Amino acid sequence: MERIFDDFHALVFRTAYRITGNAADAEDVLQQVFLRIVKRSSAEPIENPEAYLRRAAINVSLDVVRARQGIHTVPLETSRAGPEDQPELRESLRRAMASLPQQAAEVFALRYLEGFTNPEIARLLGLSKVHVAVLLFRTRKQLQKKFVAQASACPGLPKE
Repeated sequence: MERIFDDFHALVFRTAYRITGNAADAEDVLQQVFLRIVKRSSAEPIENPEAYLRRAAINVSLDVVRARQGIHTVPLETSRAGPEDQPELRESLRRAMASLPQQAAEVFALRYLEGFTNPEIARLLGLSKVHVAVLLFRTRKQLQKKFVAQASACPGLPKE
């Protein structure tokens, strides 16, 4: 257990911080994820600790975001330039991610917040590459519809 913590605590924290946008929430996620491992220590061993911990960090982080629904406005890291100048966009993305089905949110977070490729995501989650690609396409379209609807109500958000 100690070795797993030493090897992966930074990964869990980074993943949680990218989703929650808050160091305190990321620390809470870190604790919850490793408590899950302690509770399951009598169960079968974890076959791929990195994949398990990354997925657990995403799931717990999304639960945190869903629970607070827009209280914090700390920057959400994305692959696009300039999100720190668009707090409305960050918050909209957090809310939108919290409303996604669990698997769609996991795949979206791994691709656009963690920077994994589709084949890497497929391997981590045990999905086919085609399933990952289709899920990302549908998730992007779903989020795009939400942003277009919000953009008409909020002039600070981009129209596309």
